[in-house]
Amino acid sequence: MANIKSQIKRNRQNEKRRVRNLGVRSEMRTRVKSALAAAEAGDDNAEETMRSAFKAIDRAANKGIIHKNQAARRKSRLVKAAARSQG
Repeated sequence: MANIKSQIKRNRQNEKRRVRNLGVRSEMRTRVKSALAAAEAGDDNAEETMRSAFKAIDRAANKGIIHKNQAARRKSRLVKAAARSQG
């Protein structure tokens, strides 16, 4: 347990950010998973779910939860997986 006042505040801030980031990261993973499932199943709305997954990935990158290169890599792999399942 921290004794220094500034460190106690920093711990509170870090916990608040951790919880907020957890929600964004979870949302992103859920969208990616549903987009992959839709692409594999060949759903009609696969393109829409892919778009929402891209949106979630970009949002996480803009908020600094994931790095911009990781966002690009995730989107690239998502497109590749969708193309593989359709072809």
